[in-house]
Amino acid sequence: MLKDRIEPIVKKFYDGVAKGTYYGRKCTECGAIEFPPHLMCNACGARQTEWVELSGHGKLLSFVAPGIQNDKPYLKAEGKYGYGAVQMDEGPIYTFVIFGAGKKRRDDINSRLKAGETIGVHPKPIQRNGWVELCFELD
Repeated sequence: MLKDRIEPIVKKFYDGVAKGTYYGRKCTECGAIEFPPHLMCNACGARQTEWVELSGHGKLLSFVAPGIQNDKPYLKAEGKYGYGAVQMDEGPIYTFVIFGAGKKRRDDINSRLKAGETIGVHPKPIQRNGWVELCFELD
């Protein structure tokens, strides 16, 4: 991805991630927050949104480990990982790469989630071909 060719909203998001700042867009009509940010509100369809800074912290809602055909060497180099839905402290939910657990911990993590335990996550941005990818790591 070439940063000079991306839309301003996407650029601000990735520039923020590179600096450790996490931006979303808040709908001025209904108050829903989009993270990663979008041009319009997915909750009510309004076109007016404004920048908000998010904590970057949240909780894990689900977790899956990649199968052998989906394993990514560039992620594996960063440590054990899987994929999970993260609910940010401010409310939005999105799926991210989750570090700190892999196939061996998958069943334990899912049992804890099913039992209602809160498993916190925090940002773990990684360098990837000239840009920074936002991933998360278990607390």
